[in-house]
Amino acid sequence: MTGPRVVAMGGGHGLSASLQALRHLSEQITAVVTVADDGGSSGRLRQEFDILPPGDLRMALAALVEDTGWGHQWAAVLQHRLGGTGELAGHALGNLLLMSLWELTDTPVQALDVAGRLLNIRGRVLPMASIPLDIEATVVGVDPDDRSTQGTVRGQSDVAACPGRVLGVRLLPEDPPASPEAVEAIMLADWVVLGPGSWFTSVMPHLLVPDLRRALEQTPARRILTLNVGLNDDETQGFSAAEHVEVLSAHAPDLHFDYVIADPRVVRSDEDVLRGVCSDLGAELFVSSVGKLRANGQHDTLRLAAAYRDVMSFDHSSTRRGG
Repeated sequence: MTGPRVVAMGGGHGLSASLQALRHLSEQITAVVTVADDGGSSGRLRQEFDILPPGDLRMALAALVEDTGWGHQWAAVLQHRLGGTGELAGHALGNLLLMSLWELTDTPVQALDVAGRLLNIRGRVLPMASIPLDIEATVVGVDPDDRSTQGTVRGQSDVAACPGRVLGVRLLPEDPPASPEAVEAIMLADWVVLGPGSWFTSVMPHLLVPDLRRALEQTPARRILTLNVGLNDDETQGFSAAEHVEVLSAHAPDLHFDYVIADPRVVRSDEDVLRGVCSDLGAELFVSSVGKLRANGQHDTLRLAAAYRDVMSFDHSSTRRGG
């Protein structure tokens, strides 16, 4: 199996699910990963060593290891967190591995490529930007005593957990340098997949890196937006599926998609509205059961793989526009 050239964008568990699904369809996968995490092990290492937060990059590497017993064992090693009560307690072993490789190589991308070869991953993992970033959000209702108050929340972990309704997000610095390798991968892709994941802190930050956004707008690849299978996470509490698409479009008004994948459990009575919002993006709504049956809010990777396969098979146009 070789398959189409696919770029998957996001971070955390959402990107991991997408990568594990796409791995059934192609070996030419490039993960473009957010670098704004400031919590947990990643935040501690970022603050102490002034490095890219490694956690989401580690998870992407683990998602792309080969589907064998040996590969699964290495994925478990990457994800293993050290116990105890000392300074290393809570650190993921894969985070420490990446930090060490960054000290031994010239660039973060070179280190990630070395890690990919060590782990024999099926694809490539790249940071979306070449420097660590911060997320800042405008939130209404951040003050529990006055829900009409509008304020600013800074930091990925604080934005993800803050009360109130997020109105918009931005990156600091505001014009960060995109990873050149990520821009090139997007321009050479057959398909680009954005989402699923934490909407404001994992999915939308990619659209706030100017060179990445321009690449997404200009690529001849077909574009897929994958919606979450739950609408009740802290960041988008109370948002409908259509509002997820609308807020993303508001942050990148010139970006269009070809397909939007949504689980029927989040569409419900909202389907006609969602279909209209997708049409405004130039996209066709593709409703498919992609969630786990007994775990609300989680994608089933085999079902998601089937949805990606069906969308890519359904698309009768040339794989690359103008090709």
